[in-house]
Amino acid sequence: MFLFLLITLVVVVGAVTLAVVGGGDGGQLSEAPPDRLDDPLPADRPLDREDVEALRLPMTLRGYRMADVDDVLGRLGAELAERDARIAELEEALAGARTPGFGDGEPAEGPGDYPPDYPADFEGSGS
Repeated sequence: MFLFLLITLVVVVGAVTLAVVGGGDGGQLSEAPPDRLDDPLPADRPLDREDVEALRLPMTLRGYRMADVDDVLGRLGAELAERDARIAELEEALAGARTPGFGDGEPAEGPGDYPPDYPADFEGSGS
């Protein structure tokens, strides 16, 4: 029995040695592709929801690549700041366009309460 196990061990070690030394195409391993962001965020237009949902950050040994995460967060922060500024600008323009007493469902205070852009002869026209 011992002789059988010894022969089996020699055969297995020999087969593994031949497979390692003589196996394969004799070349090196193929070069691994770089682990980079495959589909970066579009630079020619503002981001939309589909861009953010489709974004997949590459993984590394201990999580995500910090440089890629920093780039994406920086871009998203800039886009949000730009949109916030645009919203504030539009809200300011909307607040300036509204005149109290007109368009909000309440009647004007009196016959002379017209917005400043109404013609002066509007009060006197008898139509």
